[in-house]
Amino acid sequence: MRRIVVLAVLVLVGLGISNISTLEGQDSRVLMVVKDGPSLDLELMLTEEVGVMRNMLEATGSQVVVASPSGEPLVAGEVTLIPDIRLADAEMVDYVGIILPCMAVDEEPSLPAVEALVREAVVAGKPVAAQTGSVVTLARAGVLMGREYAYVEEWIGNVPEFEGLTYGGEGIVHDGDIITSGVCPYAAREQGLEDGTQALTGAFITHLWEKF
Repeated sequence: MRRIVVLAVLVLVGLGISNISTLEGQDSRVLMVVKDGPSLDLELMLTEEVGVMRNMLEATGSQVVVASPSGEPLVAGEVTLIPDIRLADAEMVDYVGIILPCMAVDEEPSLPAVEALVREAVVAGKPVAAQTGSVVTLARAGVLMGREYAYVEEWIGNVPEFEGLTYGGEGIVHDGDIITSGVCPYAAREQGLEDGTQALTGAFITHLWEKF
C-alpha cells in the first residue's frame, strides 16, 4: 500500500501539484459514486480508473467514501472494491466534493439519486468531477446547461442528453465548479486516445484546494 501511495504522490508532482499535504487534518471527505451495472471491462476500470482516482485523492489526505446503488462488492478477477455506503445513505452536506468515474458500463443507468447529489453540490459551490459515461449523468442532472463538457467526439451522436449543450473537446474541460474528462481507460483503449483519469483527478484536487 505504501508503494501505491508513493506512486500517487509522484503522479501529483508530475501534474504540477506539489503541496500534497494541504488537505491533511481538514474535513476533506470526498464522495465517489460507482455503478453496479455490467461493465465492458470491470477489472480495467477498477484498477486504472477507480483505483487511480482513489489513490491520488488519499495521497493528499482526503478521505474517499465510495457509494454504490447496492452497496455490494464489485469483483473482477483478483480485484475487489467494497463500497463504504449505499447510495441511498449519501448526503452531499457531508462531503467537500463528488467524483464520478465512468466505469464503462454497458448501458448508462439512470441514477436519480446521483443526479440529485450533483445538483446539490453545484448549488452549494462544491467541486464536481465526472468522466466519460458519468458526464451523461451530469447532463441528465441539468447542470451542464450553459457550460462546456468533455466527451469522446465519435460517441456524442449516441447520447441524446447532449443535444443543445456545448461540447468542449475530449480532454479536460473545467467550467466553474464542474470538471469533465471525455476519455476513461476503456475509451482510451478502444479509440486510441489518452486516458484522462490522472488529469481529471489532479484538476479536481487542485480545485478542492482552491475552494477549501
